[in-house]
Amino acid sequence: MDIQALTQEMHRFVASMGWYAPNSKRPQTLRNLAISLNLEAAEVLEHFQWQDDPADSAALAEELADVGLYLLQIASLAEIDLEQAILQKLNKNYTRTWDTKPIDPPYPNSTP
Repeated sequence: MDIQALTQEMHRFVASMGWYAPNSKRPQTLRNLAISLNLEAAEVLEHFQWQDDPADSAALAEELADVGLYLLQIASLAEIDLEQAILQKLNKNYTRTWDTKPIDPPYPNSTP
């Protein structure tokens, strides 16, 4: 399944819960979704509190999935092609100086 198919599945789920309805108790605004994304990211952190490795990798996987779902939804509702944005950011990162010298990006046109 690719990123577009995952996005469609996410939208199908959200719609089935009625969260896109105008009178939803969980309005799917970009602001609300950004807050939810951060809350889920904090739940990822909980798996590492006081330890270097997660005790329950299945529970960590669920939290990472929640983060991924919110990320897909935000990108979709903001009309951002997440795949392209990631590839462009990777290319930009290749030009930055980190602990080593910059190298040529593998995706010169932002597509693999």
